[in-house]
Amino acid sequence: MSIKSEEISALIKQQLESYKDELNVEETGTVTYVGDGIARAHGLDNALAGELLEFSNGVYGMVQNLESNDVGIVVLGNYDDIREGDTVKRTGRIMEVPVGEALIGRVVNTLGQPIDGKGEIKTDHTRPVERKAPGVMERQSVSEPLQTGIKAIDSLVPIGRGQRELIIGDRKTGKTSLAIDTILNQKNQNIICIYVAIGQKESTVRTQVDTLEKFGAMDYTIVLSAGPSEPAPMLYLAPYAGAAMGEEFMFNGKHVLIVYDDLSKQADAYRELSLILRRPPGREAYPGDIFYTHSRLLERAAKLNDKLGAGSMTALPFVETKAGDISAYIPTNVISITDGQIFLDSDLFYSGTRPAIDAGSSVSRVGGDAQIKAMKRVAGTLRLDLASYRELESFAQFGSDLDDATKAKLARGSRTVEVLKQPLHKPLAVEHQVLILYALTHGFLDKIAIDDILRFQDELFDYVDGSHDDLLDVIRKTGDLPDTDKLDAAIQEFADQFQPTKEEDTSASK
Repeated sequence: MSIKSEEISALIKQQLESYKDELNVEETGTVTYVGDGIARAHGLDNALAGELLEFSNGVYGMVQNLESNDVGIVVLGNYDDIREGDTVKRTGRIMEVPVGEALIGRVVNTLGQPIDGKGEIKTDHTRPVERKAPGVMERQSVSEPLQTGIKAIDSLVPIGRGQRELIIGDRKTGKTSLAIDTILNQKNQNIICIYVAIGQKESTVRTQVDTLEKFGAMDYTIVLSAGPSEPAPMLYLAPYAGAAMGEEFMFNGKHVLIVYDDLSKQADAYRELSLILRRPPGREAYPGDIFYTHSRLLERAAKLNDKLGAGSMTALPFVETKAGDISAYIPTNVISITDGQIFLDSDLFYSGTRPAIDAGSSVSRVGGDAQIKAMKRVAGTLRLDLASYRELESFAQFGSDLDDATKAKLARGSRTVEVLKQPLHKPLAVEHQVLILYALTHGFLDKIAIDDILRFQDELFDYVDGSHDDLLDVIRKTGDLPDTDKLDAAIQEFADQFQPTKEEDTSASK
């Protein structure tokens, strides 16, 4: 009896198909040092930069340094239970976070785990925290406005969808308030917001979440919090995790607004990590790649081309200055990366001008492309009015006699400053902003007392909403000004019936 070669080959193929590799080979190493949020391990010769490693107690780490004798690992979680001599194994995966619709309305940590007590987040989609930013050919120019609802920003330093606009200023000058009001203004604008709190106190984040819930903004917002009590790696990776969550929506053709509050604390966390990992310190003890740390994060904000779905991610990074010094290392780095900055001045803030935006130092490199036509037409002279007012203001303090033209400029400037003031958590629709700025630039406020300006504004809105809503409807639908004769007539009609505040009769007390 002879066995044919075809039968032998068929039998071998059958055996190979049913073969199961029971042998599981894992590359493991030994922890040689642990402390301050980092660990070192020996024996992981094939580990990759950015790869996830698993310690014997179940905590994960990420490879940060590849050295000749060992690897430097940043520990993603509590490192108190890790000891020298523990084993650590490669996972073959790079650091990733859960993404998708399931995260909207939730408060999560850097790893995408819920910290709001509302149960687990059910999503099977993940994205790597580090990703190459879209290239030039994958983008298109920024052309669509992102309305913040804040008059001083939308008129002077407009922000477009896909832009990166830095918010910079000393602590306690209203940076976070600007971001929260911008998020509140995205209601019904088809924009998903991500607020990344880096090193902010838990009580502060809780207050912001309560505000967002109160105004219904959590319906389209993800809050990612890395508190000051967490290890430095969690603060360093938080903005990257937020960017990964935003990219999921951007690459699905949606629009995203992401706020990094703030990158100064992320830079401090990265400096701490780098010094413990014994990387050479450079200027102000930051490592040489701190610029790359911020640039590769902010470059991920983009307006994608139509072929990729025309989605966008707009970034509002924060940087804290010390005594208004924007020439420090981190501020100059981030200013050079972004498409403009909004500078908040502490002197303006404490003098009662809020938001305390310094029009002279603030700039948007996208400019008029991020404004509707109506806003462009009414806001054209604002910056010049403010600049000349600030210049003349110092002369007026000496009380010398001024000519009529100078008095008129001072009067217009002081009214401009007053109009640009705005209360907290009251963002304005763009048609209302256009209406009051039109009234200002066309002289309707010149005879109104300074103290009455904001009351005049609110009552004008109510009047036009009730009697001339068709004018506002033109701005809403076309983005351009309505018939100026009709607009002039409507504002004049209201101005004629406006009742100024009567000054109290002080003669009795004299």
